Amino acid sequence: MPKAYTYTQHGGPETETFADLPRPVPGPGQLLVAVKAAGVNPVDWKRRAGYLPPGAAAAELPAVLGGEVAGVVEEAGEGVEGFKPGDAVFGNPLTGGYAEYTLLPVELAAHKPDAVSFADAATLPIAAATAYDGVHQLELPPGATLLIVGVGGGVGVAAAQIARNAELRVIGIASAAKKDFVEELGVVHVEPGPDVADRVRAAAPDGVDAIYDLVGGDALAAVAGLLGDPSKLITAADRDTVARLGGSPVERKRNREVLEAVARLVAQGVLRPYVTETFPLDEAAEALRTVEAGHARGKIVIEVAG
Repeated sequence: MPKAYTYTQHGGPETETFADLPRPVPGPGQLLVAVKAAGVNPVDWKRRAGYLPPGAAAAELPAVLGGEVAGVVEEAGEGVEGFKPGDAVFGNPLTGGYAEYTLLPVELAAHKPDAVSFADAATLPIAAATAYDGVHQLELPPGATLLIVGVGGGVGVAAAQIARNAELRVIGIASAAKKDFVEELGVVHVEPGPDVADRVRAAAPDGVDAIYDLVGGDALAAVAGLLGDPSKLITAADRDTVARLGGSPVERKRNREVLEAVARLVAQGVLRPYVTETFPLDEAAEALRTVEAGHARGKIVIEVAG
């Protein structure tokens, strides 16, 4: 039977295990996809630990890890239009991504452009789409200054590139170890820690026009006071803290149009997913540990053979 990497209960890495599961059967409006690549994200280990994203259904255990995939359609369910067996697609799976097969709902699936690799496409449905939604939510004019808290991770790297393409000046907070990487993106690097707000002021003497937070907690609170307009403070990491500070969470669109938009940016060379490391499915645990440790640069991807 097809192999998948699962967690059997909520908790730490000790709850993870490989399992042989029946091949999923697509229902109405669903695609059965042979997975070629799966993106690895912090939300993967957070869901294993028991976190439930707003609006998400509780997982039925054991649950397959992973929330973004790219692969090839094996079978289309009843009522599906616009997709057929053999199509290369990517999107947000219903039945997890760290697996040989998964189900994609057609509303959260898009065709993969030929110019975009499976590994790159697998990074788009969560990280790049979240970045795209947030930057567009802020509605900043060309020339405005955007501060990204946590710019060195998957969402931050994509947000920086999308913002730069919109002619925004970007300042990014990331560890000293990521300084060169951040500056390659055309971003002004600021190191986190005590007095970080002063370092941002020095980098942006005319102030910042918006903050896109990807860390939350004290890191968000430390810089929120730099903004005069809290409506320009958004987060993809900490709804409670941003609400207390007068800002708002990123409004996720979660539709095919956004997936197609970010794929076009990759195909056009505007957005580089920065897949910095890949792991075979057999090493899914190592891939997730790399992200869970919090030191990954760019995106980590699991590649599935076959």
